[in-house]
Amino acid sequence: MNVPKQTAQVFEILSKGQLINSNCTDELERKLYNILDNEEHYDNLYEYFRQINFTLEKGDGYYHFSRVEAKADLERKIEQAFKWIDILEFFKTFDNAFGSGFRFTPSDILVQLNLNAELKTKIDALKRYAPNKTKHSEVLAKIIGDMRSDRFMELENEISDQYKVLSSFRYLEDLILTIHITDEAKNEIPE
Repeated sequence: MNVPKQTAQVFEILSKGQLINSNCTDELERKLYNILDNEEHYDNLYEYFRQINFTLEKGDGYYHFSRVEAKADLERKIEQAFKWIDILEFFKTFDNAFGSGFRFTPSDILVQLNLNAELKTKIDALKRYAPNKTKHSEVLAKIIGDMRSDRFMELENEISDQYKVLSSFRYLEDLILTIHITDEAKNEIPE
């Protein structure tokens, strides 16, 4: 099996639960994305990683690993999914167009917090993911930091403090779209 010489770099990123994005400003990450996007490389790497119980998954403009998890790990993942849903809801409330390629500054969001009561309610709910943070600016910084470390957004311009939403954000949007609540389950959910 012929795997590219960058296989270790791909593994190092993806094994941490991070994603490799097509629209990242980091040149190395874009190079790794292009390697993965080559059908022959993808097929070889898929088989290579499968032998060590990792499944190389392709999304719309991003790649990530998945694998079979123990029940305790599934519960942790469900908790993480709830967090992502809350964060996604917050950013979509800020701007419905918030998604891959969207650019923003934290100050844009902080201004909207003073004008939009629903957005303010949502950031107050996000305080549970930012322990010991009481100010909205601190909670927002923590959430943005988490999204950066999970590779859903990146700091594009340090001077203007402008962030760019990466292609992997679609993973969060797809996650929510795959949730299907049957009519029977709707009746069981308390209001």
